[in-house]
Amino acid sequence: MEEKADVRVPVLVVGGSLVGLSTSLFLSRLGVRHLLVEKHAGTSEHPRGRGINARTMELFRTAGAEPGIRREASVLEANQGILQTDSLIDGERKWLVKAIDPSGALSRFSPTGWCLCSQNNIEPVLAEQSRAQGADVRFSTELMSFDQDATGVSALVKDRETGEHTTVRADFLIAADGPRSPVREQLRIPQTGNGELFHNVSIVFRSERLIEALGDLRFIICYLMRPGADGALLPVDNDSHWVFHAPWHPERGETLEDFTDERCAEQIRAAIGVPDLDVEIGGKAPWHAAERVARHYSSGRVFLAGDAAHEMSPTGAFGSNTGIQDAHNLAWKIAAVLDGSAGAGLLDTYEAERLPVAQATSLRASARSAEHSHPGYVPPPTMGGGPGSGMLVTAMGYAYPQGAVVGADPARPVIPEELRLTGDTGTRAPHMWLTRAGGRVSTLDLYERSFVLLSGVGTPWRQAAQDVAGELSVRVDAYAVGTGPDADLVAQDGADWAEVHALPADGAVLVRPDGFVAWRSEGAVADPRAELRAVLSTVLHRA
Repeated sequence: MEEKADVRVPVLVVGGSLVGLSTSLFLSRLGVRHLLVEKHAGTSEHPRGRGINARTMELFRTAGAEPGIRREASVLEANQGILQTDSLIDGERKWLVKAIDPSGALSRFSPTGWCLCSQNNIEPVLAEQSRAQGADVRFSTELMSFDQDATGVSALVKDRETGEHTTVRADFLIAADGPRSPVREQLRIPQTGNGELFHNVSIVFRSERLIEALGDLRFIICYLMRPGADGALLPVDNDSHWVFHAPWHPERGETLEDFTDERCAEQIRAAIGVPDLDVEIGGKAPWHAAERVARHYSSGRVFLAGDAAHEMSPTGAFGSNTGIQDAHNLAWKIAAVLDGSAGAGLLDTYEAERLPVAQATSLRASARSAEHSHPGYVPPPTMGGGPGSGMLVTAMGYAYPQGAVVGADPARPVIPEELRLTGDTGTRAPHMWLTRAGGRVSTLDLYERSFVLLSGVGTPWRQAAQDVAGELSVRVDAYAVGTGPDADLVAQDGADWAEVHALPADGAVLVRPDGFVAWRSEGAVADPRAELRAVLSTVLHRA
């Protein structure tokens, strides 16, 4: 198949849902040519997967997709909080979360913020952005088979509209093909975790009078707890379109056919507390909450991302965000290997970094479902309060104690108890506002296509980084941060870059293309060029 391949690309992405399209966008931004195949005819039509956390929005910000996503999210931008009640209209209401960021504290950590936007609205934005940068995105195209050898992956894909088969040869395959991943199954990669947690049927419905009954009440999601009429209500447009998640119990013999339009409408009316509410049922889609993590994230030249690598309880939207962050972590590493700036060993750090994050995050997601008494979920007796709280620290504070880093503390917890983003090795680099060429940027805006070295004005670090970049043929953007004509970047609001990064004035910090700190120097060294050469060679697995 290798010699007769119809299409040759560096990367084949399998799966065109949220994570697959994010993978395509990130690869496109890095100039990596690829083919994405998705068996469905288009992007998702069912409203789901709506919570985008601040860390993921940072990634979309640097990738240029944030404005489009914010436009799609504008209809729900005023919705805040997670509500719980036995009856929406006349029951006693309890705010599990009153607001995502009530004090505005997030602005200290990030140049952006959380976003409420359904997957069916996000995916077209990602597809458009990727295609605009040259990505080959093919819907109605299914992966039929693949095999790999020492130099690449050979695949057979089928156009489901025409029946035409195409052979593809790629250096790498990224499987973002969902929780039942055929690619993972073929690779025989087992999973760990508690397995299935609960089942729901997602019901799209139309109601003109519901918004009138709510008055000025707005929420992200409302858990309705009335026995026999429990479920979760989500607004789609704050007008007439809504989603209701009804618990489904197949273990009791309940089938999808039991969810007739009449039953669904009556359950929605009973849950909301308006017996004569106008309810017009639209689509229905079953979904399964599970806690599973693959034992391995790769096999040879094939990598897993998103639900193919991990499944999590939906509370907190950790699963989709973790999957998008998987894609971001993997994209720059594949790009570095493909352009020759890194050795193949860099790809091993994908699993070393992302698998522990998925394991820790999935436990927090399950604990949060128990904490919120998610309809349909009966947690095991052994589950206590658990580490379910602390959404911000889970979303942004995760660390890579091992991987493509030098000098990280291997005993550091993957998810800490408190959010501390001060430039520790293996953590997401801190945010601070800067002036560059007269414009306002965040430090996080600097991190996407290259390594970045920050140091103070008058230190030898910037020149050393430029010299090493040339010697190793690795792109390193080096900036002197401070004041005066020799400063490349000027900190705004009187901030001090060294203090923000918990460094002395003669220190330096090296940040990876994904915004994580690869290494830091606590001060001056005798030979900064030799130091940086050794660090970059280690991080990039250069022989």
